Amino acid sequence: MDKVAVYRQYIQQLMQARANRSIQSSKEVEAQTIFDVERDHYQLVYVGWKRHDIRDYGCLLHLDIKDGKIWIQYDGTEGGIAYELVNLGVPREDIVLGFQPVSVRPHTEFAVG
Repeated sequence: MDKVAVYRQYIQQLMQARANRSIQSSKEVEAQTIFDVERDHYQLVYVGWKRHDIRDYGCLLHLDIKDGKIWIQYDGTEGGIAYELVNLGVPREDIVLGFQPVSVRPHTEFAVG
């Protein structure tokens, strides 16, 4: 299996696991995984109501695969999905923190682009 196919599998696995944990914790707010495998865009969003009058909607994770690298466009998790990907075996040079400005990326432990 080529590396991009493996990266797709890892991203979907991590997002689905997080969505499954969220489903167990709240019946009113739905965790939705959005996987566009043709264009390599992946999101985990929350949709629902906290109470009858407070809407809960937002993106927790947004990852893309571009030029053989995983671009983390948004990460609203506490520990950081980049480290979860590293633990699965993704090299740091194949992970781009897209939410960081280009000037900051060389000072991270991950790829610049």
